[in-house]
Amino acid sequence: MSDSQPSILLVEDDYLDAMSVERELRKIKVMVPLHKAKNGREALAMLRGEPGTPKLNPLPTIILLDINMPKMNGIEFLEELRRDPFLSHLNVFIMTTSNEDSDRHAAQNLRVNGYIVKPLTFDTFNDGASSLDSFSLFLDLLKLKPQ
Repeated sequence: MSDSQPSILLVEDDYLDAMSVERELRKIKVMVPLHKAKNGREALAMLRGEPGTPKLNPLPTIILLDINMPKMNGIEFLEELRRDPFLSHLNVFIMTTSNEDSDRHAAQNLRVNGYIVKPLTFDTFNDGASSLDSFSLFLDLLKLKPQ
């Protein structure tokens, strides 16, 4: 990871969920650039700088990823991300309304850093049902101290 300013890429198709994430980040005083994509295809275009889409530079420190999206869902996005030698190292936290074991196992097999069941609230992020790793990992990756 570089020493550049940390940032987050939010991949979320639901406007209200995206606003909820922004509100929760402000609530815990995470004031880093937040880039948004509405689906996996759009996110990959931003990460790769595909024609017509400016490349995110530097790459985001963390990707907050919804699973259920149109065009390319979160699991399909993760599979593509992990196959890409320039993007496979990125830190990904899954956000989903799904509490299906199959989704959780697929995400774990694709090396996610955390699994958050929506609605997103960082107050309960450390809840065992909502994350694979601790909330402190999220803040550590952003080089922030717990509030």
